[in-house]
Amino acid sequence: MRPTFRLRHLLLSSLVALATGPVLPLAAQSTAPAPAANAPIPTAATTPPVALAPKPAPLLTVASTKPDALYKIGEEVTFKISLAADSPVAPDAEITWNISKDGVPPIKEGKARLNQGSVTVTSSLPEAGFLLCRATVLHHGKPVTALGGAGVDPLSIKPSLPVPDDFDAFWADQKKRVAAVPLNPRLTPVKSDVAKVGECYDVQLDCIGAPVSGYFCKPTGAAPKSLPAVLLLHGAGVRSSQLNSAANWSNNGALAMDINAHGLPNGRPDDFYKDVEQSVLKDYRTAINDSREGCYYLGMFRRLIQAMNFLCAQPEWDGKTLVVYGSSQGGFQAFAAAGLDERVTFFAAGVPAGCDHTGMEVNRVAGWPKFPMVDKTGGKNTKALEASRYFDAVNFAARTKAKAGIVTVGFIDTTCPPTSVYAAYNALPLQNKSIYNDIPSGHSNSPQAVKAMTDAAVAQLKAGKE
Repeated sequence: MRPTFRLRHLLLSSLVALATGPVLPLAAQSTAPAPAANAPIPTAATTPPVALAPKPAPLLTVASTKPDALYKIGEEVTFKISLAADSPVAPDAEITWNISKDGVPPIKEGKARLNQGSVTVTSSLPEAGFLLCRATVLHHGKPVTALGGAGVDPLSIKPSLPVPDDFDAFWADQKKRVAAVPLNPRLTPVKSDVAKVGECYDVQLDCIGAPVSGYFCKPTGAAPKSLPAVLLLHGAGVRSSQLNSAANWSNNGALAMDINAHGLPNGRPDDFYKDVEQSVLKDYRTAINDSREGCYYLGMFRRLIQAMNFLCAQPEWDGKTLVVYGSSQGGFQAFAAAGLDERVTFFAAGVPAGCDHTGMEVNRVAGWPKFPMVDKTGGKNTKALEASRYFDAVNFAARTKAKAGIVTVGFIDTTCPPTSVYAAYNALPLQNKSIYNDIPSGHSNSPQAVKAMTDAAVAQLKAGKE
């Protein structure tokens, strides 16, 4: 089923209404990464996630010689480049390698010959940050590449720019605008496949522009003011809200709401969402249009605010526990929610996007969506740079009033690089915060990282009921 003309018109109108300047040419926009792997959701008994089928062993690996891959500023960092034990590549093959500052210069590079299947290369960093080692070997004439990462005093990484002076005023005005829109909730009962779940609904809420669209589940017969609440947020892309996600989290004794990022109707065929993604929402990720009001994420974050208003308006909400949970773009939204709403008590952000957009100002890599900071002439797009600061997880982090939070970071994540993630994590003014260093991972949450996030979030929900 393809989107109706009316839906196309509404979506396109919403995008146009946001825009206050010309859309940048596609050549200046970054390509969209695949979203981070969806985190398994805990059941009522919070059983461990189902194990995935093992991936084939890599032909080539790169790893820091320190198990924790953490070093001091100026300390020599050693990477070991190795063939797998049963690799068909010759144990004395030549490899090419380079070591960068998490993807940006300075870059050290060279060639080396393996000695009995391995070789070491070294570098150092005179500042807090990350080193990314990339090694390549030829196999049947085709390049095989592996990555390894190491942190250099990452807890000392600072935001690239300070919080804008009128950041709070801008978002206070946005919250006031959203509050002026009545929720007007439309709840349609739906049936979940999850066993023993209580009541489940498709929920639509009025908001500025596109509506809030999600699934809402709650235990049957809960007393007033007896339940914590959790808001589940989506990574990049265009898809329906996930009913079973909300149902599984609700089985932990909570009000649970899963919302899609774009205010689209739920439960349509996959082709519906693919069509929207390839048409009116194509390149939404980098739509900033040189102004705060022109940034696509303004509408997304307004919907966040309204979704939290809905959860906190439920008579069963305990009035004290609100958890937000997401990965990649969902992690970006989790940071934003925690920074915008003081009712958020805990947030979980896996491999979060949206961190340190202005990294280029201090010769550092920026996080996804990597807003187009260069104009058509090749010069700095100052307007886009300034607008991006109002949608930076680093700045939302500095404003959070949450009691606790957990973040995960992949040391070889080239989509949401660890330098950017640590800049946001370090800005959190929390006594009770933690970061899971997922050393061998790229832009995904390993089962261990998922467990760390899920266990922490479930513990917060249970603590709220004590």
